[in-house]
Amino acid sequence: MEKKVFRSRISLLYVPVFGTLLYFGWFISKVSGNFLGLIIIGVTTVFCIFTFRSMRYVLTEKEIRMYFLWINIGKIFISGIASVERSYNPFGAPATSAKRLRFNFKRGYKWHAYFSNSPFLVTILPSISPVREREFLETLKILNPDIQINVNDKKGWWRFWDWDF
Repeated sequence: MEKKVFRSRISLLYVPVFGTLLYFGWFISKVSGNFLGLIIIGVTTVFCIFTFRSMRYVLTEKEIRMYFLWINIGKIFISGIASVERSYNPFGAPATSAKRLRFNFKRGYKWHAYFSNSPFLVTILPSISPVREREFLETLKILNPDIQINVNDKKGWWRFWDWDF
């Protein structure tokens, strides 16, 4: 199998955050009389959107590699995955969406994070948010048939965290 690349889903729930930043920059520019605040906040917002769009996951026969920009930030061995579940926990990393997939590992396996030596980062359960989620899960199941997939895709008007693109 050749490697497959999955871009990360971006949650529309982050749009109010960027809007608030832009409003704050506009307010500072009105109070100070120049556009420096607006320019700084605008550049910050564009940078955040660019970095959110650059999160991706590369699925190979043996592992899932996570990339932020061009930096490899971690890997998960497919043979060590026991189950995959739906998660809305905002503290699992690395994902840029509120709708995520969380991995549970077999005994002795863990998530290998390259960007820190902190034991806390490798003990939390990583969450990812691929755009083509069904295709990602089907490919994962083909690579390791022992993985239990417990992903619920219920829809409803109250599920505002599903507003992703």
